[in-house]
This record gives sequence, structure tokens and C-alpha cells, in this order.
Amino acid sequence: MWIDIASIVFVCVTMNHLGLIKAIEEKTDRELLILNCPKCSTFWATLVYQLLTLCNPISSLAVSFLASYMAIWLELLEGFIDTLYLKLYEKIYADNTDDATASVRDESDTDGSVS
Repeated sequence: MWIDIASIVFVCVTMNHLGLIKAIEEKTDRELLILNCPKCSTFWATLVYQLLTLCNPISSLAVSFLASYMAIWLELLEGFIDTLYLKLYEKIYADNTDDATASVRDESDTDGSVS
């Protein structure tokens, strides 16, 4: 059961992080209030899942609150990983763009044109 709940948390947070919910909102011209928030969507998705699998309602509520709290940390982790990725991408590909602009600048200098 825990792997199912962890999967629900991951899906709810990641679909918000990657912008899937925002894209759905734009296509349907409706604001999806519960799905738009990773904590809310995680809470309600885990609660519905547990109630459908006939778990104890009190423990289902507690696990749903715990899952929504974990969604906050997963959202923070995904944002941190995204920031690291963007910094690495700029370091790797900034050199390529600088070399390309430098070669264009050198060619324009040999033509006699003023930059």
C-alpha cells in the first residue's frame, strides 16, 4: 500500500511541477482548484484511494495529511533539481554560444564593418 501512496504523491507533485495541470487549465478555460495545488491534489487523491481500498477512515485521514506534507518536500526537491539543471545547462551551453558569437564578431571585423 505504501508504494501506491508514494506513487500518488509523486504523480500529483510532478504533474504540477512540469506544468501539465496548467496546460489542461489553458485548454479547458477552467481553473482546477484542487488539482492546481500539489498538496491538495495529493491529500484528496490519497484519501480517495484509501477509502476505495476500504482502509480505516481515521488512519486514511492521517496518512493523507502525511502524504500532503511529504508533497511539500518533494515539490521543494524537484524545484532544487530544476535549478541545478538550469545552472549546469547554462555552464555547458553558454561556452558554445559565446564561441559562436565570437566567431561571427571576428568575421565581421575582417569585413571592415563597424560593430
